[in-house]
Amino acid sequence: MATFLYKLGRLAFRRRHFVALIWVALLTLAGVGAASAPPAGNSSFSIPGTEAQKAFDLLEQRFPGQSADGATARVVFKAPSGEKMTDADNKAAVHATVDELADGSEVASVADPYKGNAVSKDGTVAYASVKYDVSGMELEESTKDALEDAAQQARDAGLTVEIGGDALQAVPETGATEIIGIAVAAVVLVITFGSLVAAGLPLLTALIGVGIGVSSITALASALELGSTTSILAMMIGLAVGIDYALFIVSRYRAELAEGREREEAAGRAVGTAGSAVVFAGLTVVIALVGLAVVNIPMLTKMGVAAAGTVAIAVLIALTMIPALLGYAGRRVKPAGAKGKRFGRSRKETEQSEDRPKANLGTRWASFVVRRPLAVLLLGVIGLGAAAVPATSLELGLPDDGSQPTSTTQRRAYDLLSEGFGPGFNGPLMVVVDAKGSDAPKDAFTDVEKRIKDLDGVVAVTPPAPNKGGDTATITVVPDSKPSSVQTEDLVHAIRDAGGDIEAKTGAETLVTGSTAMNIDVSEKLNDALVPYLVLVVGLAFLLLIVVFRSILVPLKAALGFLLSVMAALGAVVAVFQWGWLSGLMGVEETGPVMSMMPIFMVGVVFGLAMDYEVFLVTRMREAYVHGETPHQAVVTGFKHGARVVTAAAVIMMAVFAGFIGSSESMVKMIGFGLAIAVFFDAFVVRMAIVPAVLALLGKKAWWLPKWLDRALPNVDVEGEGLRTADERGPGPDEDRELVRT
Repeated sequence: MATFLYKLGRLAFRRRHFVALIWVALLTLAGVGAASAPPAGNSSFSIPGTEAQKAFDLLEQRFPGQSADGATARVVFKAPSGEKMTDADNKAAVHATVDELADGSEVASVADPYKGNAVSKDGTVAYASVKYDVSGMELEESTKDALEDAAQQARDAGLTVEIGGDALQAVPETGATEIIGIAVAAVVLVITFGSLVAAGLPLLTALIGVGIGVSSITALASALELGSTTSILAMMIGLAVGIDYALFIVSRYRAELAEGREREEAAGRAVGTAGSAVVFAGLTVVIALVGLAVVNIPMLTKMGVAAAGTVAIAVLIALTMIPALLGYAGRRVKPAGAKGKRFGRSRKETEQSEDRPKANLGTRWASFVVRRPLAVLLLGVIGLGAAAVPATSLELGLPDDGSQPTSTTQRRAYDLLSEGFGPGFNGPLMVVVDAKGSDAPKDAFTDVEKRIKDLDGVVAVTPPAPNKGGDTATITVVPDSKPSSVQTEDLVHAIRDAGGDIEAKTGAETLVTGSTAMNIDVSEKLNDALVPYLVLVVGLAFLLLIVVFRSILVPLKAALGFLLSVMAALGAVVAVFQWGWLSGLMGVEETGPVMSMMPIFMVGVVFGLAMDYEVFLVTRMREAYVHGETPHQAVVTGFKHGARVVTAAAVIMMAVFAGFIGSSESMVKMIGFGLAIAVFFDAFVVRMAIVPAVLALLGKKAWWLPKWLDRALPNVDVEGEGLRTADERGPGPDEDRELVRT
């Protein structure tokens, strides 16, 4: 592989005009496609294999036309203090609002609260339900303006009016902190390279790669039913890995220049060595993201595949466009250590300093770790274990209007409905009774209604509403607890258990659906899929790393270290978003259950990113070991050459991820924080402390590989041994430590 990538790097350096033209053309094509693509509708949220999805599909079949995915709105009214919604003036204001809403061009129906039993018992709160012909993302701005104008007229009449539902759904915004994250990345690059030109290359290529990826997602969003969150997550991951991959290749290029090689040769060698690590690191990320398909949730699969595509683009750009841009930059990208006066010491001063015994920080830290490996290992493991303790209290759920900031009208409408009708009113359960196999359908409907009324935690049960055929009926159940509570989850299971007894007696099947039941089923499905997902992703990556490192214990250590960092990161997420620690600093206005998709998505992404640092750092150690150094010397050498760059890469990735904490979308905010803290734990605790400590303790055993397996594995030559000349190879290490097959 190193030889192929070496040739590719030299070709891209020589044919830089052609390479640059290709990428600019792809960016232009993707941009035109995004600009001309139809607007994306709501992403389909189907959960195959769950009872809630089965009931939803049955509703579409037995109640045609009544389960359309059109947008909905709840206009909630509250009477002034001392008044009631049944007072004549307030009633007139509500009727005027309902009449105005009914005139909308995209409105399917508006329910009068006084005819639909939508006034609270104390008479202070009422609501009007509005249904639209199109989804929330497809509503015209004029329709949304008409909804808000109608609410404002009722406010002018003295009522408190808020609007819930998805009719006012907006595309999530990431906020200014995203720009701050990129700015921090730029500063780190300038400090690392000491050159504005060298620092600009990773940023430029990362932005081009993300531009192509996100534009392609936007162009295909309507056809593939991709949600707005998909492009944001692809941007988040694409920016982070795009900058990091380019950083490693540019850094290796400068190191090759410092050894006196010509620029084209240096570009080829940089791509042949660091590029090999980029390919395998990118492959682990892609495996982790595409592996999300095993969960069998289409939305999560699409998010993973879209993000994986952006990562693949980042790898290709790093291997081709970086050497092309290095060709354009020429002498403006200086050899390692040859910083200008504005940014640091000159190369001459650096060479003089190398004659002195003082070592760099990475070397000093690695020397300390190999002298006290057990103490460092225990401290790192105990620290991560303590951070992971909150994860034992992890509660999962999906967001609703109750998780919105209190400044939003959706959240205020949620609170008004809870105040007037009880907390469970915001998450009613829909029970679907399929009596097609029953001899007495009406009796079955009545039995289900009675059984549900007798259950604990039920506030109200509506009479069965049968379809035209009379073989299926829907029953609405209002719990006495909020949608995301454990009590509501227990009630869903109790209804399903009761349905099993009814089916045995009457032959009628009882199913529970609705957004609340769907959220519960999603959380359970994700919990059940977590272990198989871990086995698949970690297993495939473990095999891949065996090929890369030609070792058994090093990949095993990498996987165990990842588990430590991801558990610590989950603990931090629980502490902030569930317990409320530092929630004000993170902009978390409402604590609650952790997003049900968060753990499995974070596991996939963090595993891929963790392997990045493992590959980049440990390949340097292996390179030193196979070239004759002792195991302890190899650890120190690996840190001497790689610690500075890996540190810069981790800080950049943390800055990019942290930039998305300012998003208005709670899922993006949570994932941004989770990934940022996970990178911190993995890069600075696991890879910088636990990894060298373990390698120091294992010694030569770390690089042990059975001879039969060594012969069976392909030689991918990540270290670039095939690129070394006979003079560079020298006499070579002893045969008992020679692990590279020629």
